[in-house]
This record gives sequence, C-alpha cells and structure tokens, in this order.
Amino acid sequence: MIQRFLQKYREAFGEAAPLPIAFGYSDTPAVEGKKVPRCMIGAIRKVCEGEPLTLTAQNVLCGGGSLYTAFAPMQERIPAFVSETEHYKQTREQVKAFIDKLDIRLTEKLYLNFVRMDRLTDFDSVEGILFFATPDRLSGLCSWAFFDNDADDAVCTRFASGCCSIVAFAVQENRRGGRSCFLGMLDPSARPLVPADELSFTIPMSRFREMLQTMEYSALFQKAYSIVRKRMNGELGK
Repeated sequence: MIQRFLQKYREAFGEAAPLPIAFGYSDTPAVEGKKVPRCMIGAIRKVCEGEPLTLTAQNVLCGGGSLYTAFAPMQERIPAFVSETEHYKQTREQVKAFIDKLDIRLTEKLYLNFVRMDRLTDFDSVEGILFFATPDRLSGLCSWAFFDNDADDAVCTRFASGCCSIVAFAVQENRRGGRSCFLGMLDPSARPLVPADELSFTIPMSRFREMLQTMEYSALFQKAYSIVRKRMNGELGK
C-alpha cells in the first residue's frame, strides 16, 4: 500500500516534490539520542531529507512544543507569552480557552517518531501524514481532499503554532475518526525554519485511509492539474 501510494504521489506531483512524512507515538524510537533545537520545526522539516526524527519529553525543550506533542501539561507562562510577548492573541484568556478546547491528553508513549514515507514499513501507530508544500502542491492536495468531502472543514486553517498545526490537530482528529485536513505553518516564529514558499498540510490517518482510495480518481490526474505539475517540474513550454 505504501509503495503504491508513493508511485501515485510521484506521478501526481513529480520527482522534485518532497516525500511526505508519517508520524506517530511508539514505545520504540525511530532513532536514538538525537538532540533537537529548541523549536522542533526545523528538525521535522529535515526528515524530508531521509533521516528519521524521534521526539521525547527530554529533547523537546520548548514549552509550547512539549504541550502540543502531549509530553507535558501547559506551562503557566504560556498564556502570557503568547498574548503579551508574541502578540498572537489579544488576551491570556483567549490562549487558555484555545488550549482548553484542544483537550490534549498526555501521551503514555515515550517516543513521537517522524519517518519519511519511503522508509516506513507499515501504518501501525501512525497518527498523521505531513506534507511540506508550495502553493502549487497545495492546490493538488486540497483538490484531492475536497474530492469526496463537501464539509466546510474538509481543509481548515486555525490559529496555532507550527507544531500544534502539524501534530496536535492531526492527533485529535485521528483519534475521533475525523475527516478534516489541516493547513499550517502560518506561525511567524516558526516560518524561518522552513523554505519561504512552503506551508504544511497534514492529513490525519483516519482521513488518509479514505483518501488513499480516491487519489487516482481526483483532479490530481486530470488535465488542469497536469499543467500545474509541469510548472512545478519546470516542464512548461517543452
């Protein structure tokens, strides 16, 4: 199933597109003893180069990061920091309400693994599939997500840090069997850690299993997107 998807993915987006990343909690690390910068986003993006990443309660050093990866509860300083230092929300109360609504349950697993999909052996324990995508790739991903889902939140963008938009939303959605995909990496603090023309697009595993069945019938393999694909791969005019 994985190799079949990757074949269709390359056909849809071209060889230059970064391969997607699967992530999920486990009792076994994908890689041992790797230090992670205070913001994990740069380390996650590097998984596109092939080396797996394992996050733990010990190497996630950011208070927000440890919360959104479910390794630790919210630190008391977070509401004030987000509202009064970063100015991402007007009040502390807004921040608290946002986090309360997420209802994050601390994980009992020791590790959160990120593995490039061509190095994945199965989908066991996978919570979500992460794509780093330019606007042209996002056009294809969104078209695919909208193909069999008319819901207003088929693809949604919500206030969040980069790690929340990638991990927390997908984990919560997967565990309730939801169908929403999440557009992220709009967090100015994390933007410098990814290429300037990329956002994140995360599909919870509950939804990805459905979308695997519709991929080849969607707009990804029709004429309009074929022109976009050629532009992405520098083939227009050839």
